[in-house]
Amino acid sequence: MNLKLKALTKSIWVFHASVGSCNNCDIEILDCFTPRFDVERFGIQLVGSVRHADAIVVTGAMNRKSVSILKKIYAQAPQPVLVAAVGQCALSRHMFRFSYNCPEPLDKILPVDVYIPGCPPKPEAIIDGIVKLVNKLRSAE
Repeated sequence: MNLKLKALTKSIWVFHASVGSCNNCDIEILDCFTPRFDVERFGIQLVGSVRHADAIVVTGAMNRKSVSILKKIYAQAPQPVLVAAVGQCALSRHMFRFSYNCPEPLDKILPVDVYIPGCPPKPEAIIDGIVKLVNKLRSAE
């Protein structure tokens, strides 16, 4: 198993990419870092640069302008990088499904490792999605 993937089971550094969301998912992600839920006890940290990230958390419906930006962000991340789609808009474009400006869902653009549904997803669901991601990494050992 790749040494980086083994290290990810202990500590995941996350870069948050909001690609056109209504900010409800963003608020719930930040809720995970409050003392009530405290995901930092699991070693999960938000980082300011994708070049230091182990995972990318994507929220919002992909519009035409954000597709190329997200591809550049993904290319700048050290490989292998994990991708988590958070919220209904990132999963299926939700109410923007038939919009002219939202051509494809996220999993047609980037390889998504975990899907976290909800509009917005509760912090418990986000934590559960991250735990499933860590379990997926551990089973790959």
